[in-house]
Amino acid sequence: MTADEHGVFDLSDGVDLSAPNVARMYDYYLGGAANFAIDRDTADEVLAITPEAGRAARANRDFLGRTVAYLCEQGVDQFLDLGSGIPTVGNVHEIAHRHNPEARVLYVDHDAVAVLHARSLLGAEPRAEITRADIRDPGAVLSSPEVAELLDFSRPVAVLAVAVLHFLPDADRPAEVLRAYTDRCAPGSYLAISHVAGVGMTDAQVARGRELYNTTPTPVIVRDRDEIAGLVEAYSLVEPGLVPINHWPVVTPEAPAGGYGAVARSG
Repeated sequence: MTADEHGVFDLSDGVDLSAPNVARMYDYYLGGAANFAIDRDTADEVLAITPEAGRAARANRDFLGRTVAYLCEQGVDQFLDLGSGIPTVGNVHEIAHRHNPEARVLYVDHDAVAVLHARSLLGAEPRAEITRADIRDPGAVLSSPEVAELLDFSRPVAVLAVAVLHFLPDADRPAEVLRAYTDRCAPGSYLAISHVAGVGMTDAQVARGRELYNTTPTPVIVRDRDEIAGLVEAYSLVEPGLVPINHWPVVTPEAPAGGYGAVARSG
């Protein structure tokens, strides 16, 4: 695996480079190397409109870290990470293994670069794996050999839908997609979500940002807080409920970052 002058891995063989890719743009926001010129150019356009996009990406990554640590403290030792994206610093299994070396993590993504990087990173790690699948097809995900091998659904599982639901339009019924996963889980399981919102951005910035993301295969759906709350209305949220991602689990004086997050516990 080689890298170009930007430190970017040369993984272009078989990868569609005709359009920017949201997973690789997110990787770029976080300072990663698994992105290409077309991704960097579009991400730079987004950042030129609003630097809040970069801040939101970093805040979301921090939210993921705090959430995984919290779930480990609750005794959860199995994680199903939906739309996990391209690995970077602070992956779920790395955080979980600091708290419990026996924790098991199954990543799910459909992006070829994300899956290739994850498999390279995981190597022979026996307690973490990735399956290439579309999270909109819970049946395919849950019946995959990797899930069967790694996760025991007779015990609690944490389903992570972090920074992924905003890529599912209403036509994909994101709330039903979530329910298909959580219905499979044993009592005492958890669901964690984060979702982009126009927090800290003007309507014009949001509109222009959506135009740029519309050039990717997976446009962003910017929902407001009430719409995001509707995705998890069937769940019992742990305190402090649905809040800006940088205010979970403790509200701070820091201005809200560009999205909302919540954690819910089943039965």
